[in-house]
Amino acid sequence: MGGPGDPPEGTPEGGPVGGEDEYRSVVFDESFVRAARLQEYSARERMTDHAPAVRRRPPLRRGLSRQVLVLVLLIAVAFGTAIYMGVRHPYQTSALRQPAEPLRMTVIPLAPTGAVPGHADAEYLYAHSPAAQYRVGAEGIPLPASRRTAHFSDSQVVSALTTAKDYIVRSSLDPDVLTGDQVRTVRVLLDTDQLDQFDQSFAHPAADGRHAPTGWLVRFDPAEAKLADGRIRVQGSLQAAETDASTLEVTADHTFVYALRAARAGAPKEASLFTVRRELHFRFDRDDLRMHTAQLVVSYVQAGPLSCAEDSTNRLHPLLAGQTAKAGGPAGTDPYATGSATALCGSLATSAQPRV
Repeated sequence: MGGPGDPPEGTPEGGPVGGEDEYRSVVFDESFVRAARLQEYSARERMTDHAPAVRRRPPLRRGLSRQVLVLVLLIAVAFGTAIYMGVRHPYQTSALRQPAEPLRMTVIPLAPTGAVPGHADAEYLYAHSPAAQYRVGAEGIPLPASRRTAHFSDSQVVSALTTAKDYIVRSSLDPDVLTGDQVRTVRVLLDTDQLDQFDQSFAHPAADGRHAPTGWLVRFDPAEAKLADGRIRVQGSLQAAETDASTLEVTADHTFVYALRAARAGAPKEASLFTVRRELHFRFDRDDLRMHTAQLVVSYVQAGPLSCAEDSTNRLHPLLAGQTAKAGGPAGTDPYATGSATALCGSLATSAQPRV
């Protein structure tokens, strides 16, 4: 006789013993029921609405999927922000930036063929020299009309010209540089790649075409000469040109005329003129334009009256009124002319001296 849970005919042949079937292990807990896509209406609902026995439930919104979506969005936003800041960061340095070239310099002393002309009045000397029509100070270094290039804007070209002018003014017209030991005002305008060369030039001057202080700036021996007139006469030009998509170059060619007199006590009070012609080539990349610095790559200097026997590497030792050179040079050189001298020591042309 079958048990209370068995069918009247008994357990089917081949069925599980004791009435246990294969679905006995399945547990229909609350989460399983709630997750079902179909739900049976209650008896009251079926009587009232005559609805089908079951209805379809809306799909459950899983909280985990929403959290994952929010996390992915946050990561994407953070990643995009990092890329944007990396591109737009104002102090970013290009990984492809080429290091600045070392400065190549040439300083040529020009020796007078006779005694240096002198006069008590510096204005008189200027008026009777080729510098009579020169402008005074920085006015003699006007900025040219600038135009944008293929890869640089008007403002970038102006920035290059302005930086070059600032360097020329500070290194050629500042009294603290001319007759003192001030170099910092010039140094701060140089590209950082050239600072070691600049510092070594002043710490260990050498006539090697790389480390002459007088290649970087104009300065006299303060024990020998001082300015007789602070209104230095200047004339020259600035030109800017693009060399490639990342580089601007500025070429400067200026002649400076200084009125000097002896600094020693008891020396004659007459003034004399001293002329320096400087041809400077500057180079600017985009970092230099942004930082208001320059790469000075070529410095070509002619200066006189000087004695070829004196070392002009560290400081210039001008021959003053009435003095003569101990040694001359090859052919005469006129610093007012546009040609370039080729000798390491030249003779100052008579036409370059004031007519006293």
